[in-house]
Amino acid sequence: MPTIKVNGAHYQIESRGEGEPLLLLHGFTGAAANWRPLMSVLASSCRVIAVDLLGHGQSEIPSAPERYQMPFAAADLAALVTQIEATPCHLLGYSMGGRLALYVAVHYPHLVRTLILESASPGLRTPEERQMRQSSDEALAHRIETEGIESFVRYWEALPLFSTQSPEIRAALRPQRLRNSPLGLANSLRGMGTGVQPSLWEALPHIQIPTLILTGALDPKFKDIGAQMAALMPTSTQVILPNGGHTLHLEQPSQVVAVLERWLNPVTRG
Repeated sequence: MPTIKVNGAHYQIESRGEGEPLLLLHGFTGAAANWRPLMSVLASSCRVIAVDLLGHGQSEIPSAPERYQMPFAAADLAALVTQIEATPCHLLGYSMGGRLALYVAVHYPHLVRTLILESASPGLRTPEERQMRQSSDEALAHRIETEGIESFVRYWEALPLFSTQSPEIRAALRPQRLRNSPLGLANSLRGMGTGVQPSLWEALPHIQIPTLILTGALDPKFKDIGAQMAALMPTSTQVILPNGGHTLHLEQPSQVVAVLERWLNPVTRG
């Protein structure tokens, strides 16, 4: 797995296949490794690239929370795909990675061929909501640093958001989550958490990139957010998987692959 240095930070990436590039961005506590089951299938038709975001997996863990902020993270990805000659790319982001993917699409539209948002959001609409969430994220960051990674992972995997994950999925995710650094996760929350992310709601009507909004019927919060996004984005399509929760690519991998293969085929999509 190669390491790419951009803007002074080292990023670990995985790449398989040839053809049009598809860049995959994981969620909070995740890593590029989470995408491997999908990569092995999608690599037959495109060049699939997965990246460990800052503070996660084997990528760099800056000590300053400010380095994780959306403008810097997006600039890193823009430099990364340019350096590895993967532009324009199909850009798929899950949850936290979806928020980042949307930010990249807004600020670097020339680098994005199509946008795929899995269980993602444009952030919070009001300053009051963002302040409350920022306080909550700071408390969680402090908890990670004081209680340690094992205690945090037990708490995280028990959240109602992940109740649709099978015991097998949770067991498979646990070793990867435990390999994360407490500092990396805490600083990711402080720098790129939903509370500090700029709201992107007002930008949605201006996005001209073809966008797939992928949500699960068993994840009502993000299904509704996806519907609101789709109503504002003139070039978007929402697909709701009937038996899926928040982590669709893990819970319903074959269904997600089928949707992606149709989406990545411009004849089918058109």
